[in-house]
Amino acid sequence: MRVPRLSALRALGGRFVRRPPPVLSPHCALFLDIDGTLLELAERPEAARPDRMVSELLPALGSALDGAFALVTGRAISDVDRLFPGLAMPVAGQHGAERRNAHGTVHIHAPAPQTLARLRALFTTFANAHPGLLLEDKGHSLAIHYRQAPELEALVHRAVRDGVEATGTTGYALQPGKCLLELRPEGRDKGEAIRDFMGESPFRGRFPVFVGDDRGDEHGFAMVDALGGWSVKVGRGRSRARFRLGEVAAVRRWLAESLADIRAVETTS
Repeated sequence: MRVPRLSALRALGGRFVRRPPPVLSPHCALFLDIDGTLLELAERPEAARPDRMVSELLPALGSALDGAFALVTGRAISDVDRLFPGLAMPVAGQHGAERRNAHGTVHIHAPAPQTLARLRALFTTFANAHPGLLLEDKGHSLAIHYRQAPELEALVHRAVRDGVEATGTTGYALQPGKCLLELRPEGRDKGEAIRDFMGESPFRGRFPVFVGDDRGDEHGFAMVDALGGWSVKVGRGRSRARFRLGEVAAVRRWLAESLADIRAVETTS
């Protein structure tokens, strides 16, 4: 595994100061979250719309990195394809419950669909009883959004936990996020998805980089750190990530600079 040409950690009194990462090298394997990382957070998931810059940047990055580029998201793969029609990129969806590799093969991890069906009915009734809540059914996972009713946060967390306990649910884990609480298959997370990708071509042997903004991305940060790569947190908040970018616009600028730098390296090599 060839490491990019410089370290971006700066020691200060025995601690590390987190700052933006250097630009990517042609030897990286890049993994990106979507919402809050590539796209601004929307009131409802279906309201998110990529602009022309992002839609053109993603395939260009994939080409520059020889295909070692994947989206790692809480969205379903079908939803990612709706956002980016025609690209058919490698994607880990629903926090790794489903994963499409670089060859187009889809791997599904769905431990107990009957259990999920019972919880789907229970949480649909709960969300419908409280204006401002949104139940997002992703197929193999469920998420209750309270962005439009933040005062219901404690109620949502209590109701979901009580529902899981009352139904004797096993095989699923609760994943908090920004103004949402998600129920996903246990044992699958963004870190596991990244590890799966890194064991396959064209990712194998490359330097892993993961960029995300939410609590669910911490699993991905831990994995790339364990693999000796770069973890990059977007926005404010505590995180184990080694580097930080301030907002979505900063992520886009960094990606565009990285693409230009990779192309320049290829031109001179």
